[in-house]
Amino acid sequence: MWPIIVCSVLALAIIVERCWSLRRSVVAPRDLMSEIQGMTLGDRLTNEQIDSVRETSALGQILAAGLSRQTQQAFLVKDAIEEAGGHVVHELERYLNALGTIAATTPLLGLLGTVIGMIKVFSAITAVGVGDPQVLAGGISEALITTAAGLSVGIPSLMFHRYFLGKVNELTVAMEQDALRFMEVLQSGRKS
Repeated sequence: MWPIIVCSVLALAIIVERCWSLRRSVVAPRDLMSEIQGMTLGDRLTNEQIDSVRETSALGQILAAGLSRQTQQAFLVKDAIEEAGGHVVHELERYLNALGTIAATTPLLGLLGTVIGMIKVFSAITAVGVGDPQVLAGGISEALITTAAGLSVGIPSLMFHRYFLGKVNELTVAMEQDALRFMEVLQSGRKS
C-alpha cells in the first residue's frame, strides 16, 4: 500500500501542476500576435522589446526567437522558430512521462498486493486449516484493498495523462498557427 500511496501523492501533484501550467492564457495568449503585429517589424526592435515578448509566455519564447533574427533570411528565422518550438513543446510535456508511468504501475502494484494477500491466505490455510474464517478474511481483505487502491490511482492518472497529451497537442497546433501568421507578418513587412 505504501508505494500506491506515494504514487497517488505524486500523481495528484503532477495533475495540479499541469492543470495550472497548461492554461491557454499562460502558454499561448490570444492577444500576443496582435501586440506583435502592432510593433514595427520593418524597424529593428530593441533587445528589451524582444526580451519582454520572450518573458510573456511559451508562445512569446517562440516568437522572440523569430524577432531576434527578423533581419536575416526567412529560412534562418524559420529555423530559429522551429528550434525554440521544440524546446517549448518539451517543456509543455514535462512530468507527463512520470504521470503515464504512475498510471501504468499502480494497477500492477495493486495486483502485487493481491498476490501477497492470496499468499497469506494460503499460508493461513496451511497453518490453521479452512476452519477459521477470520484468518482467511484478513488475507482476502488485503488482496481486495490493494487491488482497489491500485485501480483508484491508476485510472484517474491514465485519464489525466491522456487529457494532458491532448492539451499539449492542441496548444502546439495553436502556437504553430501563430508562428505561421508571424512569418506572414514578417514577410509582408519586408515587401513594403
